[in-house]
Amino acid sequence: MTSLSMQSLSHNDLNAIRDQYPQVFNNNKRKIIKISFFTILIAYTLGSLWYFEIWRLFDASERTWRLIKAMFVWHDMANWQYANIYKGIAQTLAMAFLGTLLASVFALFLGFLAARNTMPYLIPRQITRRFLDILRGVDQLVWGLVFVRAVGLGPLAGVLAIFVSDTGTLAKLYSEAIENVDRKQVEGVHATGAGPLKVVRYGYLPQILPLFISQSLYFFESSTRGATVLGLVGAGGIGMIIIERFRANMFDQVAFVVLNVLICIYVIDWISSRIRTYLIGSNKNTHH
Repeated sequence: MTSLSMQSLSHNDLNAIRDQYPQVFNNNKRKIIKISFFTILIAYTLGSLWYFEIWRLFDASERTWRLIKAMFVWHDMANWQYANIYKGIAQTLAMAFLGTLLASVFALFLGFLAARNTMPYLIPRQITRRFLDILRGVDQLVWGLVFVRAVGLGPLAGVLAIFVSDTGTLAKLYSEAIENVDRKQVEGVHATGAGPLKVVRYGYLPQILPLFISQSLYFFESSTRGATVLGLVGAGGIGMIIIERFRANMFDQVAFVVLNVLICIYVIDWISSRIRTYLIGSNKNTHH
């Protein structure tokens, strides 16, 4: 645009152009905001490093290398009590499986109560949602401490902690999936004169089943890691063996146990991905 044409524009025309292209006329303001943001971010990061005394890592470097060496130089492997180690791993897998299974079933029921399209009444829906907020708002480790105190040491406390924690998160995910289903399929089932249960069975479940399977399998994998940590607070499983070995300075056995747990998680992840591919893939093929 030439200077002559610019002079021919009225004040209102210039204001309209500024409103239409704010990124051009307010370029300096945007630069100031961007520079200020990054300055605050860098200052906060440096302040956090100073507050948490990050330089202590260099003072502990020698102890860290000794610990790493102790974990990867294995001694006296013939007397490592492999039966107890693999029993603890099996217990951890059972805790994760049972806790996730119970959470998936209860979460599906609560998901329908928390969804707008299946629970049109505001008060019951809000009560259900706030209840789910409580379940997932408290960390799984805290639930583990609560149930260890309530039912005593052992895997039952771990199962209950996984069940409660996963129920809150899974129900939230399921309710969002239920709210986003295709209404045409639901209305089609309802138009046949089907009752509420059949509408749920044939209208909603076929659409959310892939997500239900995928999320439940993922949470089983995640709960396996969580069950390992829960054992550290006395909730049974391999975590109790890890903490016992740590206290006895048997770092080589700790590394062996952790390696076995990582292998189990990898196998679970591989099997879960195969199951998701098979079930969800076959589900999609039936729709085509």
